[in-house]
Amino acid sequence: MPKNKTVYENCDVLVVGGGMAGTGAAFEARHWGRDLKIICVEKANIDRSGAVAQGLYAINCYMGMQWGENQPEDHVRYARNDLMGLVREDLGYDMARHVDSTVHMFDEWGLPMMRNEKTGRYQREGKWQIMIHGESYKPIVAEAAKKSADKIYNRVMITHLLMDESKENRVGGAVGFNMRTGDFHVFRAKTVIVAAGGASHIFKPRAVGEGMGRTWYAPWSNGSAYALPISVGAKMTQMENRIVLCRFKDGYGPVGAYFLHLKTYTQNANGENYEKKWYEQTKKLVGEYIDHHPTPTCLRNHAFIQEVMAGGGPIHMVTKEAFQDPHLETIGWENFLGMTVGQAVVWASQNVDPKFQNPELTTSEPYVMGSHATCSGAWVSGPEDLSPPEYFWGYNRMTTVQGLFGAGDTVGGSAHKFSSGSFTEGRLAAKAAIKYIQDQKAEDIEVNDGQCENFREVIYKPLENYKVGRNEITAGTVSPSYILPIQGLQRLQKIMDEYVGGISFNYMTNENTLKKGLELLDWLQEDLEHVGAEDYHQLMRAWELKHRTLTSQCVTEHTLFREETRWPGYYYRGDHMKLDDENWHCLTVSRRDPDTGKFTMEKMPVYHIIDEEEKKEAS
Repeated sequence: MPKNKTVYENCDVLVVGGGMAGTGAAFEARHWGRDLKIICVEKANIDRSGAVAQGLYAINCYMGMQWGENQPEDHVRYARNDLMGLVREDLGYDMARHVDSTVHMFDEWGLPMMRNEKTGRYQREGKWQIMIHGESYKPIVAEAAKKSADKIYNRVMITHLLMDESKENRVGGAVGFNMRTGDFHVFRAKTVIVAAGGASHIFKPRAVGEGMGRTWYAPWSNGSAYALPISVGAKMTQMENRIVLCRFKDGYGPVGAYFLHLKTYTQNANGENYEKKWYEQTKKLVGEYIDHHPTPTCLRNHAFIQEVMAGGGPIHMVTKEAFQDPHLETIGWENFLGMTVGQAVVWASQNVDPKFQNPELTTSEPYVMGSHATCSGAWVSGPEDLSPPEYFWGYNRMTTVQGLFGAGDTVGGSAHKFSSGSFTEGRLAAKAAIKYIQDQKAEDIEVNDGQCENFREVIYKPLENYKVGRNEITAGTVSPSYILPIQGLQRLQKIMDEYVGGISFNYMTNENTLKKGLELLDWLQEDLEHVGAEDYHQLMRAWELKHRTLTSQCVTEHTLFREETRWPGYYYRGDHMKLDDENWHCLTVSRRDPDTGKFTMEKMPVYHIIDEEEKKEAS
């Protein structure tokens, strides 16, 4: 195989990932860094990449401050309640106080917003959601990023971060490869903003085989948001806080708009409201949290899971009532045609018409994503005017590695950002990154060619493994010398499912299974030195697998460390089946030593910047 060309780029700001957070970072970096060189690198194509690639029917995070609908402190209370008390309130407040300006920009850029005919305001369904015609959502925000960045690199996967060799614990750029040409890309940068995707497919999905892409969260999100900072020793937080959500069965169509817009509800197979049945049992697990309003999402999930285990399934969403209204029926179908076409196709294939038959629901496999309804991600600095000393070290959204910033899925502690909040957080990270440069914190960075060449050898090793090992195949596609990415992925998913609390085990785990999971993940890491790739696309799959595996190790370490069941319905510690505020009302923080690969864990305090009296009122 001919040696791949090397493409060098020097820049001031390198944005890794071109989803909502990445486009926000690229856009805002230009505003504050007029004369600086800004580059955005995207694994796919920025026009249709990230979790919003296909479109959305709602913007799930909008305050409406100008009309007095919500204030930032209201969103903090909401997120704190849904996450059972454990959030970074400084980060949540910071995002919330800026998110409206982001949405107003989307409106100005041409995103079709639904409006209330009587008031002229955005059409609100639910406390935080406003409805949109979002088929063009991602191309619209991508256009803003393309106009702002000096250069956009599509089809380039970032595999490793470069570190400064003149100063310890300072980032110096990143390396990766082009999945079409195979070119090796070296980006030397003064600051790096990681705005990559969270982790889907680290647990065994419900839809396997040919339907594996039919997941709820973006199937191409391979945990790079976590693996990149973990690999260079950045601290991570709340990685145990995975999410399991209620979805339409088989197509994984999202249910939120149906609950909110169509005012639908759920029933068991006998047509009963089953959630009340599990109230007393849930109260024994979590105490007062079951009485909070709204009921935390995980607890509603818990009732769903318990009802199915007790023989009350399948669970259905009641759509027959809403769909008798022709207007609501149209909205119901448009919801999927503008967001998840596959769900409409699945219903058609199964002869399900929600006007005459209530469709079945299921719970998803666990996902890990800091931008949605979890707090998983990097331990980052908050804003100077809000953060206590333990939460602030100079620059907003900077990780514990100097010059390395995060946004969107990358940032831990700030839940319920969704698309608009992720874009906003990209803006906040970019503003801080520019100030970091202007304060001359990024001077005299040294990244020699030796470091880059070492990574080149590592990146392309799967191609060499395949080239050598394919000659040893005696039957079919099995080689004694290498494993293929799909084989490694299935092995990873089996480990995480069985030992770390996946769907096959009703999300149950314990100390012994978690320790066994870590042992098996260590062996998998060893075997991934022998992963093979037939071509550049498969090389991408190999590196996606490596990032997923590193993320999975971090998730497992955190789950083992937290000795309580904080979020029943997302997962259960069978050996610690109750929520324990006395010992575990804290944030978990990990660091992986880049040299040894060993994780260390610690507790960090939770600070409630919205006072306790206000908290009680919100509950």
